[in-house]
Amino acid sequence: MVSATFGLPILFGRWTRNCVNSKVRSGIVRFKVLPAQFLVIAGLLLAFALPVRAETLKLVGFGDSLMAAYDLSKEEGFPAQLQAALRERGHDVEIADAGVSGDTTSGGLSRLDWSIPDGTDGVILELGANDALRGVSPEKTRENLEAMIERLGERGIPVLLAGMLAPPNMGPGYEDKFNAIYPGLAEKYDLVLYPFFLDGVTAEPGMVLADGMHPSAAGVEEMVKRFLPVAEEFIARIGQTRPQGDGGN
Repeated sequence: MVSATFGLPILFGRWTRNCVNSKVRSGIVRFKVLPAQFLVIAGLLLAFALPVRAETLKLVGFGDSLMAAYDLSKEEGFPAQLQAALRERGHDVEIADAGVSGDTTSGGLSRLDWSIPDGTDGVILELGANDALRGVSPEKTRENLEAMIERLGERGIPVLLAGMLAPPNMGPGYEDKFNAIYPGLAEKYDLVLYPFFLDGVTAEPGMVLADGMHPSAAGVEEMVKRFLPVAEEFIARIGQTRPQGDGGN
């Protein structure tokens, strides 16, 4: 943030010429300022000395059903719960839900441009679970994620990469290649990485719905609790790269 003091001398000079009566006696300048006018000048001095008010940080949660509050209310979904948790910690932030159930990295790439509006300060990119479930080649998944990261980078939009792990039944060869995608991309593009989006939820009683795959409201709450420090790291990084005067926390 910046303090808007650059125009203060000019403003103060104009106000004093209009508001101040002066008499010069024996080389001494005496000023008479009307009380109301003095308050206006004092208010301007205070206002210009204070930093510009921060603007709300606008994030987008871009993903699949894990982001899209599958079988939950909007308020129980990940974007809404994360937004509430960040606001409780003093961050002026809005998180839009751009999750689509069943989406793959190919689907995400095809809708990326129109799903992420201009003015977005950062994207939480969470895709790949459905690729693994469908046996999409890890090379193709990485290619799609990389294209999304680069496309967002061209627009000056930072990315927090939410990682996923392949199901063990896909075999060790597939599993190793898939699981290496997210840390590899995070290192290549210097991204903030959350290694496993479902950390603390999978196979935990009460944390998933009856389908055994999607998080319950309690599961989302646990996900947010674990995700929160990384989200704050992401917000801090955005604050370092945003143009001066655009706000941030």
